[in-house]
Amino acid sequence: MTVVERRGLVVNVRPERREEYLALHRAVWPQVEETLRRAHVTNYTIFVLDDTLFAYYEYVGSDHDADMALVAQDPVTREWWTHTDPCQTPFGGDGTRDGGWRAAEEAWHLD
Repeated sequence: MTVVERRGLVVNVRPERREEYLALHRAVWPQVEETLRRAHVTNYTIFVLDDTLFAYYEYVGSDHDADMALVAQDPVTREWWTHTDPCQTPFGGDGTRDGGWRAAEEAWHLD
């Protein structure tokens, strides 16, 4: 049986770079997507509301920290972040991840 971990993250997008960020995500680099898949990430979605981004994904691996470290080591993903990170600013203060993303705690889930 595969255990699914639901993950939510929030970050703000710099208003002057909002359209740039959205344009980047209309054409996400295939290698970035493949790296996420290899790291057991599925159903990754980013929602936008005004200048706030909410990301949701499901993790189906057995070691989230190790898989995220592999994502962070991928040279193509690192290059992708050089384009996306400058578009972002931390949500509600200092972020806990590169680019200012903060983890949201799951409060409820309908199965």
